[in-house]
Amino acid sequence: MEKKIAVSKPRLSSLQIFNLSAGFFGIQFGFALQNGNASRILQTYGADVEHLSLFWLAAPLTGMIVQPIIGYYSDRTWNRFGRRRPYFLIGAVLTALALILMPNSAAMASLLPPIIIGAGMLMIMDASINVAMEPFRALVADKLPEEQRSFGFSMQTFLIGAGAIAGSWLPYILSEYVGVSKVAAQGQIPNNVIYSFYVGAAVLVLTILWTVVTTKEYPPEEMERYHGESSEGENKGIMSIFTDFSKMPLTMKQLGLVQFFSWFALFSMWVFTTPAIAQHIYKVAPGDTSSVKFADAGNWVGILFGIYNGVSAIYALLLPSIAKVTSKKIAHAFSLTAGGIGLLSVYFISNPQYLIFSMIGIGLAWGSILSMPYAILSSSIPARKMGVYMGIFNFFITMPQIVNGFFGGMIVEKFYDGKAIYAIVMAGVFMLLGAISVLYIRNKKEL
Repeated sequence: MEKKIAVSKPRLSSLQIFNLSAGFFGIQFGFALQNGNASRILQTYGADVEHLSLFWLAAPLTGMIVQPIIGYYSDRTWNRFGRRRPYFLIGAVLTALALILMPNSAAMASLLPPIIIGAGMLMIMDASINVAMEPFRALVADKLPEEQRSFGFSMQTFLIGAGAIAGSWLPYILSEYVGVSKVAAQGQIPNNVIYSFYVGAAVLVLTILWTVVTTKEYPPEEMERYHGESSEGENKGIMSIFTDFSKMPLTMKQLGLVQFFSWFALFSMWVFTTPAIAQHIYKVAPGDTSSVKFADAGNWVGILFGIYNGVSAIYALLLPSIAKVTSKKIAHAFSLTAGGIGLLSVYFISNPQYLIFSMIGIGLAWGSILSMPYAILSSSIPARKMGVYMGIFNFFITMPQIVNGFFGGMIVEKFYDGKAIYAIVMAGVFMLLGAISVLYIRNKKEL
């Protein structure tokens, strides 16, 4: 392939960078509703605590398959809607449908048991979120010059945090301030959760439409000018994903271990926080999913998840400056250390109000996890394969979740005697291991 002299991409204004990432607000709004309420919904439909992680396997399994394929095709797509935009628009519509259907699974009990329908909606929802999410990562790299990418990924993280606050807090706000019921009959989902999912579906579609309308993508010939080579993927067929995987940049391999520890910890947190806090702090009996205390625990988890996402949103705007003074690597290691300490501290807390302090550390880790690895990685990826490699990088996010999904529940049942709080402690240890592994990354642009 003939190498041409590359022309620098034009710098974008802060408003333009906000517009190209606005859809992430809606994506994370829906994702936060899933994270904060999926375990609660599945328990209500009859899932045991030790089996929750198996149901959550739907998310990483679909992500592992979907994201590289979407990345591959988005590298090769160009039509009047653009290159990346068609994919996250389709993903938004499908996710919205899943958000509407999941809390209403009991209404379809004449077809299949609610637990099966709920798990199926969880799978569809996550597959659709992955269709929408992966092209957004590639879009930042497509549109921004290298010196603005850290800010671009940090803006995404800010919007992710803001969306997650809204999504996490909405069930609590509806029940405590609007008067929507937070309890329901055995086997039924409370109205505050159902209505929150409806709002999430609407917000998701509207914010992605905002990005579609306000952001124009560079056509292939313009991308070629900016990169000095064709930005279109080589026409070798979809099986070339496996070839690209075997030839991934060294930096991606080094980041893989960091991602494994980080996302293993996050998966444990998302799956087991509600039962852990319900049992360990609210003293809810095992199997109780309909009492006021269980509802209070579930609603408080939503508030806590909103707090750590709020911290991550603010911290994300500071990360580029912190990384500039130190390095991306040091900034990420510090952030993961704070997250590990936050997770470990949950075990020593008896007053649910004090869990807010734990969420501060977790928020620092989450803000960095959503931005620093991508900022480190994007400069190591050829422009013509930005989409497929961003999709392949998702493998290092989904694999630890799959491992945790298969073994996490078994560990809680066999080794922790059903006490979910020890899964949170384990998550803290893994987050600290992630912080240590960051220090072994070797990237010439980081040293």
